[in-house]
Amino acid sequence: MERGIERSFLLITTFIGVVLLPFAIGKRPLKDWIIVYLVSCIGNSFADRLLVSKGYLKYKVRPFRKKLSIHLPFDYILYPLFLLYFNQWTLNSKPSAIILKLFAMTIPQVIIETIAAKKTDLITWKKGWGWQQSFVSLAIKFLMCRTIIACIRILNKKENSIT
Repeated sequence: MERGIERSFLLITTFIGVVLLPFAIGKRPLKDWIIVYLVSCIGNSFADRLLVSKGYLKYKVRPFRKKLSIHLPFDYILYPLFLLYFNQWTLNSKPSAIILKLFAMTIPQVIIETIAAKKTDLITWKKGWGWQQSFVSLAIKFLMCRTIIACIRILNKKENSIT
């Protein structure tokens, strides 16, 4: 795939993410979704920096190539958007339903990432990194964020019930 097509794909998906992000954050309870967004940005950029610095991932086509080694649109727009929708979708779900919905959210992402790794320069997997590691890392990050927001909700209810 030519770099022009790759950049266009990146630009289009980033634009779509930017357009959809306010709709995902703007739902009630607003505070929860802002927390989910911030936790996902911080957690994913930390994980991405670690994986890039250890040589497992490389992004040849990315914005601010000379200043950042991470994939800015994925770390701060696309991944947080998926995580927001996952948390909203599982808001009142039981653990078994959360796991099923986790698969429904992560499998398409891993398929797209696998195609991108094999057919484009958007992402390069190294040192034995593959779709399995991507799947596990995405699933862990999704569940960690879901657990964090569940704990915040529990603490918030206790706080509200006291006052």
